This record gives sequence, C-alpha cells and structure tokens, in this order.
Amino acid sequence: MRRLLVALSLAAITLTTTACATVKGAGKDIQSVGQAGEDAIN
Repeated sequence: MRRLLVALSLAAITLTTTACATVKGAGKDIQSVGQAGEDAIN
C-alpha cells in the first residue's frame, strides 16, 4: 500500500510539474500533492 501511495505521489508530482507554467505554480502543486499524501496516510 505504501509503495502504491509513493508511486502515485511521484506520478502526480511529475504530471503537475510538467503542466505548470511558473515555478510558483509548481511549488503550490507539489505542496498540495504532499498534503493529499499526508491526509491519505492519516
């Protein structure tokens, strides 16, 4: 389960980073993915 979560998180980060137009937008997207991962674990 943990490996699946890590794999999905990495995939989401990759997709959101490539889709962002600015560095600031990428930072916000990465932060939201991290928060979603924490919420899923808890």
